[in-house]
Amino acid sequence: MTYRTSVGRRYPGGAHADAEGVNFAVYGRDATAVELLLYERADSTAPFQVVPLDPEINRTYFTWHVYVHDLRPGAHYTWRLNGPDDTAVSGHRFNANKELVDPWARAVTTAVWSRARARDPSERSHHSIRGVVAPCEPYDWEGDRPLNHALEDSVIYELHVGGFTRHPSSGVRHPGTFAGLLEKIPYLQALGVTDVELLPVMAFDEQDVPPAAAARGLRNFWGYSTHSFWSPHPGYCISPQHGTHVREFRDMVKAMHRAGIGVILDVVVNHTAEGGSDGPTINFKGLGNATFYHLDATDRSRYRDYTGCGNTVNCNHPIVVSFLCGCLEYWVRELHVDGFRFDLASVLARGEDGTALAAPPMVWALELSEPLTNTRLIAEAWDAGGLYQVGAFPGVRWAEWNGRYRDLMRRFARGDPGLVGEVATRIAGSSDLYEPNGELPVNSVNFVTCHDGFTLWDLVSYNEKHNEANGDENRDGSNDNVSWNGGIEGDTDDPAILALRRRRAKNFLAVLLLSQGVPMLLAGDEVLRTQHGNNNAYCQDNETSWFDWRLVEKHAGMLRFVRALIGLRRRHRSLRRRRFLTGRPARGASVPDIAWHGERLGEPPWHDGNARVLAFTLAGASDEEAPLHVMLNMSDAPVAMGLPDPAYGRWALVLDTALDPPNDAAPAGAPLGIVRDRYELQARSVAVLEGFGGEAGGPLTGGERAAVLVPPSALAQFGLHAPPPRRKTVQSQGACHYRRPGNPLFYNGTGSVTSAHERRARDGGGVAAVPLGLREGVVDLLERIRVRDQLLEGPARLVAHQEVERLGDHPRVVHDHADDLLGAPHELRRLQLDLG
Repeated sequence: MTYRTSVGRRYPGGAHADAEGVNFAVYGRDATAVELLLYERADSTAPFQVVPLDPEINRTYFTWHVYVHDLRPGAHYTWRLNGPDDTAVSGHRFNANKELVDPWARAVTTAVWSRARARDPSERSHHSIRGVVAPCEPYDWEGDRPLNHALEDSVIYELHVGGFTRHPSSGVRHPGTFAGLLEKIPYLQALGVTDVELLPVMAFDEQDVPPAAAARGLRNFWGYSTHSFWSPHPGYCISPQHGTHVREFRDMVKAMHRAGIGVILDVVVNHTAEGGSDGPTINFKGLGNATFYHLDATDRSRYRDYTGCGNTVNCNHPIVVSFLCGCLEYWVRELHVDGFRFDLASVLARGEDGTALAAPPMVWALELSEPLTNTRLIAEAWDAGGLYQVGAFPGVRWAEWNGRYRDLMRRFARGDPGLVGEVATRIAGSSDLYEPNGELPVNSVNFVTCHDGFTLWDLVSYNEKHNEANGDENRDGSNDNVSWNGGIEGDTDDPAILALRRRRAKNFLAVLLLSQGVPMLLAGDEVLRTQHGNNNAYCQDNETSWFDWRLVEKHAGMLRFVRALIGLRRRHRSLRRRRFLTGRPARGASVPDIAWHGERLGEPPWHDGNARVLAFTLAGASDEEAPLHVMLNMSDAPVAMGLPDPAYGRWALVLDTALDPPNDAAPAGAPLGIVRDRYELQARSVAVLEGFGGEAGGPLTGGERAAVLVPPSALAQFGLHAPPPRRKTVQSQGACHYRRPGNPLFYNGTGSVTSAHERRARDGGGVAAVPLGLREGVVDLLERIRVRDQLLEGPARLVAHQEVERLGDHPRVVHDHADDLLGAPHELRRLQLDLG
């Protein structure tokens, strides 16, 4: 069948279907002849119709256009352009042998794509990437909009769409797809992250790997090889041959938003999949090579390479600014994404001659775009050409991957001395980088690991990279990992080294989530995912890179720790400030917003070249918020840390990376214990205390004498045992009933105590049976049950003095009888206090 054609219109670019047919439009300023090739299917061996465009009627300014009547969505198409080929002089690379995929295509397919054939200028074949005419039916967003989370409230989680569910253990229906990711949303919700940052999802070339990697059957896994910026990657779709890319992506975004999770895209606009002079012709080379790329001024057949990938996009050319800005506005307006992270973003600041611009048009077009007003813009503020702009990236509202934070925290956690001054600056939001420009702590995206480099577990397990599997004789990837293996390279069964590695991994996570700015986690770090020392797994679409869901159970303790850390950050506005800390009292407060310490209170070791210990006290951001006291010891010896004076109230231990799970991090409202005077901070560990009482307020009411919570792991350590209970314990609908003749107490695990039993506990003594490990309600119970001083004189005796001293000063008693320590499963284990 031959379809009738007419003039068409020049806008918008790409293929757009309506009830009568499809309009096609493509850029080709210097082309002299243009053809549209139509295919029935993704794997058709030849076009069923070739439509030549008449430059007299099918061209307006720089755009070629044609309307094909009665053509329906699902048709596949390519372009073929001819024109000048005086590459060395003009930079043009028109080649009538090459079929080009439409850069504006909303959907593409790679069923017959051959990168090798596209590299051969003389090869004339139909083995190109093809555009797909996307369906034009309306999509029911059900009221969805981008979430527009406040940056200061964000916890970003960097993940790979394919790798997150490709492993057989994922158990999803469609592994490695947008639909598969949708099935894992409950996991993300439980973890507590607010946004996912997806590695590239714009259509990329999976065949873009070096010959040695290709010979091993490897392919481009990460996706930093984009060719079609307007199309979701077909490899992440269930039915790409039908052009359902947009619908499948929208389904994922809508489900994420329904769960309260924002979607940030990692976009690669600094280079394309076409590589250098010996790379394939996919689209931009054949449409407008001299427009879209930086070319050498003396020999325009050569590309300027500021990216390490063979070419550099000429981002500040007016045509390119329009193309990219319109593209990103489309992803926000039509696909509802919440933000973008720009790979090698300093390329966006380079002018057409390659020099850095003070006010680059591309950066400011995005900054000032009305559709992007509430969209997050995050820059990887450097490139491979030596331009490093962390703290100096153009624009105002751009956040930045803080590479200086990553590098410094790795050195500090490794135990390098004399860094505490800069460590304090980074923890406090990197004011030296951002405050002089009028920017805020939220301009700093803090991280210690990302897709590029070691995973967290590998960071504490390897001194050297091990990239032999990539096929480049271990030459690829960075040699500067700033890592430490703890004494043995790689896998080991040495329990001491494994314990040290787990502690150091928790240290990294704790400091990250206790820092001002925006924290970013790498997917899998929360369950200690390893790449076995490969720090450049860009081509490993296999178990090296995939998220192994069996680790969720294997490392449940670490997962619980991360969840508790995120919960702590969420509860404390003081960890999420929009303004820089000053070291002075905030308006209406009597204590400074932050106070720094060393081993001794009030004596920060700024000028000690050997210091590896740092502490700080963070005031609550409001009268209702408890203060925090954070202690960091990266030395090889324990340190007795002094604690702030009573102006801050008393202190409850809520986190200690030296403790084993589940006692390394407390869930909300269930502190690990009460601390007074000093705290023994173990070697290479981080501990956090939360204040209560005093003028700062807090989770416990001032003046009470609260029951002590002894962690289950401490029972045996202090000679306490937990035999089976002698009294009856009844479980009903999640409630915990503990009955004792004359003094019953009912506690349902959700924060309510019946008034009668509350009165008995308060006025007549009683038994406080406190379930450990419950996320809710414990704090309410402790607030309600107040133990008067005279009740401490009852017939109980001290059996665990050392433990009580560590936990705090009230009460200093536990029951005389070991059988009163109920032997239930650990999540319901209780310490009974007989108060009279």
